[in-house]
Amino acid sequence: MEFLKDVIFAIANGSGFAAILSHPETGLFDWRTLVMLFIACVLLYMGIGKGYEPLLMVPIAFGMLLANLPITGLFAEPVYDAATHSGTVGFMWVLYQGVQWAIYPSIIFMGIGAMTDFGPLLANPMSLLLGAAAQLGIFAAFLMALVLGFTPAEAAAIGVIGGADGPTAILTASKLAVGLLPAIAIAAYSYMALIPMIQPPLMKALTSKKARQVKMGQLRQVSKTEKIIFPIAVTIFVVLLVPDTAPLIGMLMLGNLFRESGVTERLSDTAQNALINIVTIPLGLSVGFKAVGSTFLTPKTLGIIVLGLTAFLLSTAGGLILGNVMYAVTGGKVNPLIGSAGVSAVPMAARVAQTVGQKENPSNFLLMHAMGPNVAGVIGSACAAGFMIKVFGG
Repeated sequence: MEFLKDVIFAIANGSGFAAILSHPETGLFDWRTLVMLFIACVLLYMGIGKGYEPLLMVPIAFGMLLANLPITGLFAEPVYDAATHSGTVGFMWVLYQGVQWAIYPSIIFMGIGAMTDFGPLLANPMSLLLGAAAQLGIFAAFLMALVLGFTPAEAAAIGVIGGADGPTAILTASKLAVGLLPAIAIAAYSYMALIPMIQPPLMKALTSKKARQVKMGQLRQVSKTEKIIFPIAVTIFVVLLVPDTAPLIGMLMLGNLFRESGVTERLSDTAQNALINIVTIPLGLSVGFKAVGSTFLTPKTLGIIVLGLTAFLLSTAGGLILGNVMYAVTGGKVNPLIGSAGVSAVPMAARVAQTVGQKENPSNFLLMHAMGPNVAGVIGSACAAGFMIKVFGG
């Protein structure tokens, strides 16, 4: 009987419940663990119940859930015993190396390139200006972060959230501010997922009803030759201009070349389906697993969340403002709503522009027009990130 009691006590004292009630380092109850478990459940609800970017929200939230369940050893660093030629390592520590060395974001960009049609951008090169204007939030948030006391490298990583591009935000944070990576990644993907809620009020506030009703003409047909030359030319020009963009721009354009060349259908299919899905799982888990209560629930993290939202709103506003300018300059031929798609959440931002435009004018079809600024935003945010890494990467 005494033996059974000892076994029960040993199991109870070695359980996660005991670790939550008595933190292994301080011996005190750590309320932050319960808060993070609650946040993880809320994010799971957002991904599953509301359908907000579920392919990333679900693994990120579940990774956060696992990270805050104590004494799992999932993130234990490698331990090697030379005498027995054996060792141990935490499962999540292994997966996280793809984030630590910025491998996953580059592969994700290859998949995005394979899924993206650059035809609307080629048909209307003016879209590049809208994509550039939508980077306003990146540089505005960078300046605000500096004022709030973040280091230049941290401020640069935070600013990239404004591009609404998760992979780019992760890559930039992994090079400039690895300690802030969980907060930056979660903020970036959360705002990407919430685009259908965040953007429409701003779109209506910054445009007139008459402008929102503008019906744009059909885009010209883009030749196959143009579509093949484009990724090659962009890679050469952009990488020579900003070499630090090579991992993102290079893989984005390689994926697009797979799509457009006509001779690599199997590679294109793999990049935009199997490969991107395989990488999304460890990427999401790894990001979520770094969101531990003791390091995540801090004033600095809350500052990042607020700055990220500000950056995203300013980026959307930048695109809309230039859209209004184009509407005026062209005599009402450009619907300014497409400027909101200059953030690089492909194709969600373009779909939101289409939805808002069609509510104002049921005969309106803005999707392909909005895809031009949308893909320009992908290139623009990658260039902005490369610039930040070059300047502040040491």
